[in-house]
Amino acid sequence: MAQARRSAPFYMTATTQFGLEEILAEELYQLGAEIEKIGQRAVEFVGDMQLCYEANLWCRTAVRILRPFAGFYAPNEKALYREVGRINWQDYIQPDQTFAITSVVNNSTFEHSLFVAQLAKDAIVDQFRDRTGQRPSVDVKNPDIRLHLHMLENEVVLSLDSSGESLHKRGYRQQTNVAPLNEALAAGILLLADWDGKKTVVDPMCGSGTLLTEAALIAQRIAPGLYHQGKFGFENWPDFDKALWETVRLDAEQARLDEPQALLYGSDLSPEFIELARENVEAAGLEDFIRFAVRDVKDATAPKGEPGIVIMNPPYGERIGEEAEMDALYKTIGDTLKTNFQGYDAFIFTGNLEAAKRVGLKTSRRIPLYNGPIDCRLLKYELYRGSRRTPAPETQE
Repeated sequence: MAQARRSAPFYMTATTQFGLEEILAEELYQLGAEIEKIGQRAVEFVGDMQLCYEANLWCRTAVRILRPFAGFYAPNEKALYREVGRINWQDYIQPDQTFAITSVVNNSTFEHSLFVAQLAKDAIVDQFRDRTGQRPSVDVKNPDIRLHLHMLENEVVLSLDSSGESLHKRGYRQQTNVAPLNEALAAGILLLADWDGKKTVVDPMCGSGTLLTEAALIAQRIAPGLYHQGKFGFENWPDFDKALWETVRLDAEQARLDEPQALLYGSDLSPEFIELARENVEAAGLEDFIRFAVRDVKDATAPKGEPGIVIMNPPYGERIGEEAEMDALYKTIGDTLKTNFQGYDAFIFTGNLEAAKRVGLKTSRRIPLYNGPIDCRLLKYELYRGSRRTPAPETQE
């Protein structure tokens, strides 16, 4: 019976950030998923329970893996309450478990997602009370069962959240007062750069080291879900297959490569940031794979050996009056790339597209992404060696 349940395929939805959908679809495909649809910030796919577990462990760009189980039309409050109440909730939640509902409402007669979540919660609790005299408690912070309600034009889809804590929170990051890149976005940037996990990576403005930490996870074939804090959501499901999960987890632990696969270098002007980066990398157990130094970006140089990629997420300068400072910084970045990184491919991830013009190099790709609410671009520059690069005439600003 357990074997039949393991192999029966079902629909799932993996959520991600804008711009990473194709990368996530490729990750899922490599795990054996049948891709059904690539949407905005989501990939719909089919797979079995093993794939559900593996997707949570291995997908570097996923935020959540959802398992849809019910859908209906709800034109008004009464209909929403009635339809939620028709589902047999003991198939999904035990009376002694806690649960929470996250709702997303778009183009609907319902204006507030919190109200929709509250109404659905009432319908679930009332059903338990009527049938068993007991009711599961709500715990919005750390529930046993997380439900996701998505309403688009009054069409409702209810899903179980298999992930628990968001997958981008890897758990290796120590307390930080800086605004680092989200880990899934950092991994996505490296995968969008077509980095093969072998070439040298230099981050001359590494901050707290997220790009390089994610690079080390890719290079050493380490599943990011091994750092996941607390239980995954599926571990609290009634059909949780403990033996299968232990096998999947053991396979992931054994896939890790112990010998360094790529040279990874990070530097930053701030000794505090470098100290923080070292702490994060040690927390991830990756200190043997990344070298750090305190250095101004203008002094950054390519290490000896074959050219690789230079990648960075410089400040965007969001405070008023920082325009001149940002222009100067981005010009310095451009000068450093031209002088010290010939033969490399350079990638700059930035939310300051005006200052990025001061880099003074022609982009070969411009990929739209978001860093939180900030509209950003991943800019690629090919830094040719010698005669292949025709110097542009200098223009006085």
